[in-house]
Amino acid sequence: MVEGAPMFNLGSWLVAHVDRVRPLAEARPRAVEASSSALASTLLRALFPVAAFVALAPLLWLFFRRTWRELDVEAHEHQRRTLAAGGYDRRPAVLFTITAVVLMLQQYYGGRTVYDEHIRPWLREIELAQALAQGAPAVPVSLRRYDELYSYVWWSFTRVFGYVAIPMVAWKLCFPKDSLLDMGLRVRGLAQHAWIYLLCLAVVVPAVFIVASAPDFGAYYPFYKQSSRSWFDLIAWEAMYFAQFFALEIFFRGFWLAGLRHTLGSGAIFAMIVPYCMIHFGKPYLEAAGAVVAGIALGSLAMRTRSIYSGFLVHVTIALLMDIVALSNRGALPRSFWGT
Repeated sequence: MVEGAPMFNLGSWLVAHVDRVRPLAEARPRAVEASSSALASTLLRALFPVAAFVALAPLLWLFFRRTWRELDVEAHEHQRRTLAAGGYDRRPAVLFTITAVVLMLQQYYGGRTVYDEHIRPWLREIELAQALAQGAPAVPVSLRRYDELYSYVWWSFTRVFGYVAIPMVAWKLCFPKDSLLDMGLRVRGLAQHAWIYLLCLAVVVPAVFIVASAPDFGAYYPFYKQSSRSWFDLIAWEAMYFAQFFALEIFFRGFWLAGLRHTLGSGAIFAMIVPYCMIHFGKPYLEAAGAVVAGIALGSLAMRTRSIYSGFLVHVTIALLMDIVALSNRGALPRSFWGT
């Protein structure tokens, strides 16, 4: 009797609670179906960039294969002469070390924490001093209104300083005979390659509108969340945004490729896309994945034209479009110049 007691109690419980058990049994298939659907959606989202890479690879090869081959021949000849002379090419070691230092400094000292600990207290003192002073200051400070904008001033400054000042000075000290203008900064031939800029936009602009439909897109852009308050906020933000893009192009498409082209040839472009993709971590997944294709295309374009300006124009056009589309999608475009 003791052995049968648990079975009797379980059966009695099932009889007494059959109305409660039935919904649970019916809900289980629905839960499994929902879980399977979510898994399929996740896999599709994760693998979509891979399919895009495979589809775009032949196009990139057809368009840039001659550029890649010229870079490889040039690098082969340089390496042959260097080895024949018993020399050692220090450029990769110097460049990778500079890159590690720059990215490390930006990660740990180029964000909001340093601003809150050091820059904001300084601005608070200026704000208090101007409140006590007689007469209106030339450039008033208002933390209440522009605290977030000031933090992005610091962010933009650290990107420009890190991507331009540090590598350029360090490179010139290590290789004084190298011309910094050879890092894609010459404007000669820019108009000649304008058609490439237009072609890139024709390919990328539709992709921006496709990405704009993603739910995380509208919530992520613009970075400066007060951009919708006034046209002044939006213009000030875009000016800083463009400045850091110009610095980024100098670093990745100028400094990186000019420093490694004689050593790695076309491999310099594919080496560059690794840190370039990694600085997009934290952004929407499709944008980080798109940075791989963009890095290859813009890097190859910079090597073909010997200029970073076409890539810069593509970059800022897309960035501005993404911000405007994101604001427009949620009905948040500014309505006045100064706001309220």
